[in-house]
Amino acid sequence: MSNRLKKICVFLVAIAMLASLAIGCNKTETTTKGENAGKDTTSSDTADKDSTPRNETLYFNGQQWGAINDWNPLSSNSNNALGVTQKDSSRTLTYETLYMYNMLDGKMYPLLASGDPVWNDNQTTLTIKINPDAKWWDGTPVTADDVAYTWDVNVKYESAAGADYSNYIDSIKAQDASTVVISAKLKDGKTINPLKVLEYIPRQFVMQKAYLQKVEQRNGNDATKMKTDKMDDLVASGPYKPYVANDQKVVFQRVDDYWGKAASMWGKLPVPKYIAHNMYKDNAAGDVAFKAGEVDVSQQFISDVPSMIAGGKISTYLPEAPYNLGATMPTAWFNLEKPGLDQVAVRKAIAIATDYDQIIKTAMSGQSASFKDVPRSIMNTTPGEQALVDQAALKTVQWTGNDVEGAKKLLDQAGIKDTDNDGIREYKGQKLSFKAECPSGWSDWNASLEIVAAAGKAIGIDIQTYFPDANTFYDDLSNQNFDIAMWSPSAAGISNPWTRAFQLMSSSYNSVKTQMIGNFGGYSNPTVDKLLAEIPATTDQAKLKAAYTELSKIYLTDVPSFSLMYRPELFYTVNESVWTNFPQQGSKSEKGIEIPPYDLTDGYGIAGLYTIKLVNGK
Repeated sequence: MSNRLKKICVFLVAIAMLASLAIGCNKTETTTKGENAGKDTTSSDTADKDSTPRNETLYFNGQQWGAINDWNPLSSNSNNALGVTQKDSSRTLTYETLYMYNMLDGKMYPLLASGDPVWNDNQTTLTIKINPDAKWWDGTPVTADDVAYTWDVNVKYESAAGADYSNYIDSIKAQDASTVVISAKLKDGKTINPLKVLEYIPRQFVMQKAYLQKVEQRNGNDATKMKTDKMDDLVASGPYKPYVANDQKVVFQRVDDYWGKAASMWGKLPVPKYIAHNMYKDNAAGDVAFKAGEVDVSQQFISDVPSMIAGGKISTYLPEAPYNLGATMPTAWFNLEKPGLDQVAVRKAIAIATDYDQIIKTAMSGQSASFKDVPRSIMNTTPGEQALVDQAALKTVQWTGNDVEGAKKLLDQAGIKDTDNDGIREYKGQKLSFKAECPSGWSDWNASLEIVAAAGKAIGIDIQTYFPDANTFYDDLSNQNFDIAMWSPSAAGISNPWTRAFQLMSSSYNSVKTQMIGNFGGYSNPTVDKLLAEIPATTDQAKLKAAYTELSKIYLTDVPSFSLMYRPELFYTVNESVWTNFPQQGSKSEKGIEIPPYDLTDGYGIAGLYTIKLVNGK
């Protein structure tokens, strides 16, 4: 492996770990270093709640665990969820992106940009205009030079973004003060992957060139120092500045001269003057504070949502189960190098025997659509992705689960039987005995794998659950040292469902010995690789739908892995004791755009900060 590839893998491992924590696994008191746990945090009973007026402060939980390390977007260890989170729908309270992604319609909406991005005729360059109203906190304009320099710094110092996107983007240049030109990397004269170029613009924070040069100067242009600089003197463009940051709470204060109040953007300031997040010991402490009205927006897995909402003050994005939109699909990955698991019959038998309704009922407490309501494919539940697959063409390869007799028949027909009557089938004289693992303390995932293990027992396959600490699990997954492992592929984003399909099935991962990105089991299929190579440049919707349907059919036929549930990208439950008019299904911004359930912090979800109001109206 080249040194560059090794560096890319290290950076992407860090991203994957952080992204996995954002999906809201139920955090219990028994936690691990990998979950930012073990820190001496405090509940809201001892935190100073009176430092900001309650009627001016919007409180969160489930986002921030432990003290912030830095405000540096180049860092891979910021532990700064509210301030520095760059995903498909990046968090734009402090730093801002060129565009905001909305998973409800699959579109990007301008933030620092003005108008839509424009490809040239042969789709090799992408041109973006900067909003002339956009300003940094110091009052200077946001320019194309800032966008270009942000790119140069990420590449120069090999940040995670620089290591990833430099494989797809050749350069980002300022054509003039207000015009950015992104040149794609080419192969045989064609853009390698237009989707990855597009993915950069709603994901990457734009940083001020003058500030970056200041940071470079004080760090002597040293890459390690640049990526570990605290940047607590940051200059950004977002609506909120850091106000309080310690091991008890984080508070952001509104920037009252924020450029976004211009008519070209929101036309006003966000409603809360302060955004705050107390540090809670675990989910239970966060739930207590949330139920008491000390927290307004909860990004935690709540085990009993129906009881919570029964009182009338607490509500969810959807009024009934599954309560939120399933943007991602936690998945059980098979290691295809293990004898027995290299057989489709064994993999599919385990998959069709698993009781998914039980997983949804117990592990997810009803917070997942069923596979009867949203049949299996490589798509999440959002309307935009579902429109890209022909469900009727997949009926013969789909399953809804708990089909124990069907699984037994499948194994019998493959000649995989229990020859010594000990209850465990054998393949080539070897008992089918496997471990199914995910991190300890991720209680909803732990419960899901127990149900997979029970399915195995019912069909004569010995599956033992194994829940190591998170760091051990990361090592097992990244080094392919597992039998069955649970992990989540990519959620919603401008490059999905392609990115998810790539993570589930691309053989390009098979040559990398250590990685935490996808296709952990070593699956390989030339037809899949060909489709994955063609999709990014395909613009014809009928052809796209046919390609994604074919990928789904192959996936459900070969079963290299199988999804256990649909899950929200962010859990989103609100308490309307202090604030009301939170975005729910059908809620629209003043521009008439439906607001996604992104906790009022990510992508176009931040529009919710402009629609909420105090319960008493004052």
